[in-house]
Amino acid sequence: MRKYDLSDARWYKSSYSNGEGGNCVEVTDAVPGAMPVRDSKLGTDSPVLVFPADTWTQFLGLLR
Repeated sequence: MRKYDLSDARWYKSSYSNGEGGNCVEVTDAVPGAMPVRDSKLGTDSPVLVFPADTWTQFLGLLR
């Protein structure tokens, strides 16, 4: 399993997130070729899932 240093990563919250504690995700573009994703409700303590960038793009395309 690869380890990534995301300590300085800038995380972006989903535009569908709100301040009412809904289901929220954050992503960062800090890893070239990959898309780290975490649960925004857990903040910096959240486990991070890392997907290949092309897989993440395909997933988003299916959601649309």
